[in-house]
Amino acid sequence: MTTQSTDQGWHSGTGDPARTVELLWGLREPSRRGPKQRLTVPQIAEAAIALADGEGLAALSMRRVAERLGVTAMSLYTYVPSKAELVDVMLDTVLGELPSTVVPGGWRARLERVARDKWDLYLRHPWLLQVATSRPPMGPNLMARYEYELGAVEGTGLPDVAMDLVVTLVGDYVHGAARAAVAAAQIQQRSGMSDAQWWEGYAPLLAQVLDADKYPVASRVGTAAGEAFDAPSDPERAFEFGLERVLDGVEALITGS
Repeated sequence: MTTQSTDQGWHSGTGDPARTVELLWGLREPSRRGPKQRLTVPQIAEAAIALADGEGLAALSMRRVAERLGVTAMSLYTYVPSKAELVDVMLDTVLGELPSTVVPGGWRARLERVARDKWDLYLRHPWLLQVATSRPPMGPNLMARYEYELGAVEGTGLPDVAMDLVVTLVGDYVHGAARAAVAAAQIQQRSGMSDAQWWEGYAPLLAQVLDADKYPVASRVGTAAGEAFDAPSDPERAFEFGLERVLDGVEALITGS
């Protein structure tokens, strides 16, 4: 079974369940018969991650990964049966980069750390934003991360389901904020033009056609925001603002206020 594509990228959890679990948890031992195996699944995953980091998920293929490792695509299939399972291993591998040290300061500081760590991970590996994980790979790093994130709100008095929903809320917020930040960075890279440069060329043209009397609030607020950001938007500032509001909402839930 191959990884299913979507308009945004790929779906995780679409490979063979038995082989995926074997790969994620290292259950299959190397065969003692035949030639000695040259590669390991972690090595293959690291090569695939490097390819996706540099060129995006669309560039990922078994052939391209094999080229990076100096082997044939056919030999790569003896380790990983398809791209579907490979993407799941890649996901679980990068989750292992996230720190798991509990920070002092109570649930809010811990949950904020969860959010910032995820933000940094998305910026390091933008291709993660192209993988839909409604059926996530149940690997060891994912499970360890879920345990860690739930620990941020353990002891707050929230019911178990609410704890899960709070963690999901924070994760979904960071995912959306990071998508905006990555898109802004990519358009600058591809166009060779900063947001400020783009706005310098666009603003005079807009001024000729925009009727401020027809859009008074949009004109006023848009002008103020443009002057503050020196750009149409500021994804990092938006992330900081939104994160505080999300945490405020969680606090209201915990305290019942």
